[in-house]
Amino acid sequence: MTKAIFLDAAGTLFDVRGSVGAAYAKTAKNFGVEVESEQIHTAFMQSFTSAPPMAFPGVEIAKIPDLEFEWWQAVSAKAFRLAGVFNQFSDYSAFFAELYAHFATAEPWFVYPDVVPALNKWQQQGIELGVISNFDTRLYSVLKALNLAEYFTSVTISTEAGAAKPDSQIFEIALQKQGCTAGDAVHIGDSFKADYWGAKAAGLKAIWLNRQQEELAAEKLAFIQGKLEQCTELNFLVF
Repeated sequence: MTKAIFLDAAGTLFDVRGSVGAAYAKTAKNFGVEVESEQIHTAFMQSFTSAPPMAFPGVEIAKIPDLEFEWWQAVSAKAFRLAGVFNQFSDYSAFFAELYAHFATAEPWFVYPDVVPALNKWQQQGIELGVISNFDTRLYSVLKALNLAEYFTSVTISTEAGAAKPDSQIFEIALQKQGCTAGDAVHIGDSFKADYWGAKAAGLKAIWLNRQQEELAAEKLAFIQGKLEQCTELNFLVF
C-alpha cells in the first residue's frame, strides 16, 4: 500500500502562464526596457540551467529568504545581460523586486487541470500528500494563492533542506516530515533527472510526469525499461 505521494511543484502541479520570458518582458517594459519575450526566455533558460543548485546548507532559517532573493537576482541579471539589455535599466534592483514579488502571487501561474481531481481522489483513498520541490520559500504563498496548500501535510523545499533534487537528502527530509519510509512512498515530477532519477536513488517509487512530451534518449530508455509508468495526466494514476 502507498502511504504517501510526494509531488514536485512547478511543472507538475502548476506552471507559468505563457512563459517566463513573457513575464520578464512585460515587467521590464514597465521599467522602460524593451526586450522580445522569446529572446529573454532563451537567455533565462541558459542562465537558470547554468546556475548552482538553490540550496544553502548550514544556513540559519532566518537568512534563507535573503539568499533566495540574491540567487534569483543573479539568475535574472545574467539573463538580461545575455539578452544585451541589462544596461537599459535605470534601477535594476527596483525592477527585480517587483518581478520577484510578482512570482509569489497567483497571477503568473496556472494549475494543471488534472491536478485537483487527482489530489481529491488520493485524499479520499486516505493517502497522505506532500510536496518536494527545488523552489524557494515563495512556494508557501503560491500554493495558498492557488488553493492547493490545504491538500499537503508537508512541504519540503531545497533552500530549507540544504539540498536540491536529485540529492537524496531532500527526499530523506521529506520522508521524515511525513513519518513514512521510502518503500511506502511515491514521488511524481516532471523532471526525469531531478524527480524520477532522484526519487529512485533515494529508494522511493517514482513516476516521471512527462508534461512536455520530452523524447527519451536511448540511455534513458534502458534505465527505465520495465520500471517507469509513463503518463501525461495525473488522474490516470490509481494507487
